[in-house]
Amino acid sequence: MSGQSCLRANEWICGEYLRTRSQELLDATAQHVLIALSSVVIGLLAAFPLALLVRRWRGLAGPVLGLTTVLYTVPSLAMFALLMPVFGLSASVVVTGLALYSLTVLVRNILAGLDAVPAGTREAARGMGYGPARLLFEVEIPLALPALMAGLRIAAVSAVSLTTVGAIVGHGGLGNLLYAGLDSFFRAQVLTASVICVLLAVLADLLLLGAQRLLTPWTRHIRSARVSARPGGAGPGGAGPGGAGPSSPRAAAPVSGPPAAPAAKAG
Repeated sequence: MSGQSCLRANEWICGEYLRTRSQELLDATAQHVLIALSSVVIGLLAAFPLALLVRRWRGLAGPVLGLTTVLYTVPSLAMFALLMPVFGLSASVVVTGLALYSLTVLVRNILAGLDAVPAGTREAARGMGYGPARLLFEVEIPLALPALMAGLRIAAVSAVSLTTVGAIVGHGGLGNLLYAGLDSFFRAQVLTASVICVLLAVLADLLLLGAQRLLTPWTRHIRSARVSARPGGAGPGGAGPGGAGPSSPRAAAPVSGPPAAPAAKAG
């Protein structure tokens, strides 16, 4: 079947659609990425001071975490409808809504990561003359990065998914194509927009995972040390075949895994 006939036959997979609508797909993908990226960045900028505020005054933990949880439970359509009187029919409605949704994941993970920093590490840094700001940015935040990045990955994937709902205000990126294709039952458009959206979510997760590995190289060394320290394991500090290796003190405190975070909100 030729490429042109696949459009007439309304096939799910159609090369002619990709060729004739390539610019439309690129524009929709660019808008999708811009909205999702903007919402995650704004959410992170808002979540960080909120987490610091809760850590400084523990009495605010209940109200702040409760508010972010309530915001997360508001349905997407209702959230956009509540924001439209403020921002009108613009992309700001979608960006603001997604940023509010990301707060419940980001605030909790940032707070959990900061709380997991060993007290002895803080005391040692203060003894070396570290002030509050230097202690936060040079000691606590680097050690809290695994938990922070775990929350950021969830927020990013959720934002990519929920951006499609922005089609109700005309700013949904690939969601615009998806909803238009569903209305007209244009199979190639529905499938192509859906596949690109899934690929964007996977790509965002892989990029953030790679960034996490680059920013936290010590976690790989700790995992390697744990493997070599197992009975029968080879390497420094571990027991190799036929004998036990020399024991050595741990150079770093164990890093706990990221806390459980709410599942990505469904669109």
